[in-house]
Amino acid sequence: MQLLRFVVVLTTAALLGLPLAGRALEPAELSYDLRVDVPVTVVATTGWLTSELLKSHLSATACRWCDRNADGSDNLNPLDRGTRNALRWSNTSRADSLSNVTGFALAPLVALGMTALAANHEGALDRAPVDGLLIAEATALAADLNQIVKFAVGRERPFVHALPEAEKLHTAQPSDNNASFYSGHTNLVFALAVSSGTVASMRGYRYAPAVWASGLTVALATGWLRIAADKHYLTDVVTGAVVGSAVGFGVPWLGHRAPQKSAVPAVSAGVAQGGLSLAASWVW
Repeated sequence: MQLLRFVVVLTTAALLGLPLAGRALEPAELSYDLRVDVPVTVVATTGWLTSELLKSHLSATACRWCDRNADGSDNLNPLDRGTRNALRWSNTSRADSLSNVTGFALAPLVALGMTALAANHEGALDRAPVDGLLIAEATALAADLNQIVKFAVGRERPFVHALPEAEKLHTAQPSDNNASFYSGHTNLVFALAVSSGTVASMRGYRYAPAVWASGLTVALATGWLRIAADKHYLTDVVTGAVVGSAVGFGVPWLGHRAPQKSAVPAVSAGVAQGGLSLAASWVW
């Protein structure tokens, strides 16, 4: 509840800091094709959900990245070890539950809800479905990339790494033991936050700063909670944030910017008293 209050306060402050006076400009157009973007989003989302259902068959049964020497001794890097010791909660299950709430409920609600609010403020709520589609497309593609890397790398999760070898096959979800790199929750929330902020900025919504501020607040909190839950190391979370942000920005920016019109010179000439007149202008 404290996190939710913080998001509300931060979002309200961002909204109050925006210029509300004056007539809104027409939101910028984005380039999209429903015949392409809808199937891409559906297929990407289906692929992500299917890979979750088949995790027991797709994930590494034994760690490929174990953070151990050949003799079995621990060789976890000092950065991950230090941040794990500093940020891990004594009640890791509570942190895990909270990260599920922020990652799978609050983050989508904030990203889509704030973008719709920003569109509505411009009198352009009809743009919200397309905005939501582009955000979902970027997020689903980021999730698919994460699954591919996670199953291929097979890094052992922190809490599993700390267990005696005989106990590792007796965790609550053994198929999830070696899915630490990189953090799926963090990847997801940063893809949502950055794609919604990018779409709002590309549209020219005056509430775009609030979209960025609220989304990134939830994203940062989720990444921290994944370390607190002992499910990921700092390097897993940072990588998830970087990759999720890159896909969240790249999909709308590179794939959905409206074509820019070229400047065409218009030249006119006429007869004026005492000679000729020549005028030139640029038409966009």
